[in-house]
Amino acid sequence: MACIVAGNSPKVFGSGSSPFIGGNCPSHLFQRKRPQRLDVPLHSPELNTPSASMEQPMELNVEGFHYAVSSKKGLREFMEDTHKAMVNVLGDSKQAFFGVFDGHSGRKAAAFAAENIGQNIVDAMPGMEDETGDNLEQAVRAGYLTTDAEFLKQEVGSGTCCVTALIINGDLVVSNAGDCRAVISRDGASEALTCDHRAGREDERQRIENLSGVVDLRHGVWRVQGSLAVSRAIGDLHMKEWITAEPDTRKIEITSDCEFLILASDGLWDKVTNQEAVNIARPFCVQKQPNLTSLGGGPNVACKKLVELAVTRKSQDDVSVMIVQLRHFCTKANKTVR
Repeated sequence: MACIVAGNSPKVFGSGSSPFIGGNCPSHLFQRKRPQRLDVPLHSPELNTPSASMEQPMELNVEGFHYAVSSKKGLREFMEDTHKAMVNVLGDSKQAFFGVFDGHSGRKAAAFAAENIGQNIVDAMPGMEDETGDNLEQAVRAGYLTTDAEFLKQEVGSGTCCVTALIINGDLVVSNAGDCRAVISRDGASEALTCDHRAGREDERQRIENLSGVVDLRHGVWRVQGSLAVSRAIGDLHMKEWITAEPDTRKIEITSDCEFLILASDGLWDKVTNQEAVNIARPFCVQKQPNLTSLGGGPNVACKKLVELAVTRKSQDDVSVMIVQLRHFCTKANKTVR
């Protein structure tokens, strides 16, 4: 998979607004009436193409403009994770878009979303100005929903979770649909900026049941209609009655205490806690750390370390980690924390 950016080209090395903020959202889970199982394939026919393995290496490491990405394939035959980076958005080096996408039932939805969602958000920005100042959040929402609608027209059954970060004029707008997660380091303290959309989350379960859907426990995992473990995603044509692409969004100002942002698929977060991830990445990402020189620095090294840790802890899923150096994008460097 090639990383496409607007601006400086990355180096690529390959070998073949929720009320609950954080990864541990409250869930009051109850056994529901078992629904009729939908015939949603775990492996899409789209994967059975001669060129599929050539398009997606088993491992990928990208070093870009104030960001880095590392990915490793899990136990499935093909990697379904992908990512996107757009730097110099609107011609400004301090404006950018980043995203991590975790596909399921094939990777077409992930690839489509990665290719289109950033531009769809940027295209929506001029028409979203209002008196409340939340035009960026509205543009992100429009970008997610437009991408979903465009992909559904292709009548492909796959879907994708995603987490994105839009940086405009010193503001960071983080959004997600599904169980990819964003975690920020504030002077070494982790803070999750998104909350995973799992089928067993109480507010998500209630939303689905209000739409006459059912959340059912199968083999220890809560699933929508006995099939999908996440409750929000782009795509999932056959589940669209219940699986919304509506993102949860949070906007913060990038202040001097904001060090770096981790965007990652659940292949990482199922095995590594938010604070662990920050603790491991920080020596490589923050300047003037005492052990930075001896360890070898840079967010590219931090990404690799986090992927390796998840794999060591027996993560069976694809693992993708993106780290963005936020201090480059801070337009108010002397501003104290609010």
